[in-house]
Amino acid sequence: MPVISASQIKPEYDVIVVGSGAAGGQSAYTLTMEGVKVLMLEAGRSYEPVTETPMFKVGSSAPLRGASTTDKPFGFYDSTVDGGWTVPGEPYVRASAGRENQFKWWRPRMMGGRTNHWGRLSFRNGPYDFKPRSRDGLGFDWPIDYDDLAPYYDRVEQLIGVYGNNDGMENTPDSPPGVLLPPPAPRVGERLVQQRAQKIGVPIVAAHRAVLTQRQDAENIPAKLHPNNPKAQRILRESMQSRAACFWATPCGRGCSIKATYQSTTVHLPPALATGNLDIVPNAMAREVTTDSNGKATGVIFIDKTTGDEVQARGRAVVLAAGAAETVRIMLNSRSVVFPDGIANSTGLVGKYLMDTVGAKLGGQIPLLENLPPLNEDGAGGAHVYAPWWLYQQQLAGKLNFARGYHIEFNTARGQPKLDVGAGLEPLNGGGTWGRKFKDDVRRYHGSFISFSGRGEMIPNEGTFCELDPVVKDKWGIPVLRFHWQWSDHELNQVVHMQQTFKQLIEACGGKVWGEQPAAHGRDAIHPGGDIIHEVGGAIMGSTRRKSVVDAWSRTWDVPNLYLTDGAPFVSNADKNPTLSLMALAWRASDHLIGELSRGNI
Repeated sequence: MPVISASQIKPEYDVIVVGSGAAGGQSAYTLTMEGVKVLMLEAGRSYEPVTETPMFKVGSSAPLRGASTTDKPFGFYDSTVDGGWTVPGEPYVRASAGRENQFKWWRPRMMGGRTNHWGRLSFRNGPYDFKPRSRDGLGFDWPIDYDDLAPYYDRVEQLIGVYGNNDGMENTPDSPPGVLLPPPAPRVGERLVQQRAQKIGVPIVAAHRAVLTQRQDAENIPAKLHPNNPKAQRILRESMQSRAACFWATPCGRGCSIKATYQSTTVHLPPALATGNLDIVPNAMAREVTTDSNGKATGVIFIDKTTGDEVQARGRAVVLAAGAAETVRIMLNSRSVVFPDGIANSTGLVGKYLMDTVGAKLGGQIPLLENLPPLNEDGAGGAHVYAPWWLYQQQLAGKLNFARGYHIEFNTARGQPKLDVGAGLEPLNGGGTWGRKFKDDVRRYHGSFISFSGRGEMIPNEGTFCELDPVVKDKWGIPVLRFHWQWSDHELNQVVHMQQTFKQLIEACGGKVWGEQPAAHGRDAIHPGGDIIHEVGGAIMGSTRRKSVVDAWSRTWDVPNLYLTDGAPFVSNADKNPTLSLMALAWRASDHLIGELSRGNI
């Protein structure tokens, strides 16, 4: 992938984009396709999935047979390089007491950011999700409605390629006809859960994931996404033609050399670079947004990690898309005479109302899935089906002891055997076996286990926020973040409900809970904040500058040429995974920025 060094940047750009993941990639794509000159700053190294993805590799060819380690928590072949829960030389501080109130900060340090490692689950927020306070009196309402974002959901789904069905579920919007790709058929275990879940009223439908189950319509989609722009249409057509449909060869978390899955590095950045309007500087650690005496953004100061030099990049506008917490950090470190408490922070709300997805899990063993004959269950590297939240009416009627919902993801099937395959079978085979009997037991029980995970909505609260630590700095002398985290009873009660539902599902399939039993209290079941890697908020969107950081266009109230297009402006964090909404908001904000540039307002 062509990139430039810090010494090669031009004197000035139209827009500087900080971050190259879903938000930065989408922003750069939208801007450059319309002729805007963009400089992108990425804190990590370059990364090329076409040549760096370990396709067709098996665990036996990896160190420790591919098992998780501190450096590679998702296994040796996971695509994440130079990032993770800990980043050398880049500490952060956790200020809250209590195990359940700790925040873990996952930071990717590579081109494409988190789009290289994610579940690729791509759900639209529904109408309720934009007006949660109006519905239950908690949290905040967004200043926009579903109808404002729906056209951008349509565009993003067609651009990146999303499989799924339109099932007509409450607050789970359908896509227009022809937008979604056909979903893969459910696996055996998924079919069993789908059948038995009906007994307890849990709907199981096709998941929506950013994986190509067939080639994209490269002849017609470009004209829909870029009408009256022949150059953009040609570039996108060529980009789509370079992508192949998935043939179930490699887990998606490794990346994808055939470009079947969405990654910013294979979908957003190549066409943006092909316009000739994008320069990318990797290893560029953004420190602060600079401003003039009127408080207008003038550019970004970054550290060239290859030399340690401080570099000034100048632009007519700045887009922060570094990830919600990293964007907050840059804003709080952007202090000046005009903004002594950080840029665009006149209300003191920058860093407030962080949120993550609520998570809990439970496993089971299903005798009906024992001794299945050999069959191909590879599939699309992740879930083929899932359960959207189904209890909106019961919740509205006050029959549940928590607000907001969750969806259910689950994993079945005979995956590629790992290092621990066959371990822990003693409760099933009378205390342990060896020799031929052990081999028979492994064949019998492999694939008979199932794991359920809940992904729910957290309500923003005053006790969950981040700020600059007054003492600790990173290896470049930049002050680091200090996190405060607090779950409310809504989240703690929600995870208890999750585990009870998982237990019912396991028993409906004729199985038993395997391992840890459902917790009596939510604090013993809930994942720590940040563990689901869905943190959003910290610079929320609103209809008035007194109660928010950005307006309905993701533009900061205080600095009209500073936009935030990552998860920082999120007002709520619905149970739907945030990446699709994040990209739709980034496209919408970039359209607004293009308009402001063309009108000479910036």
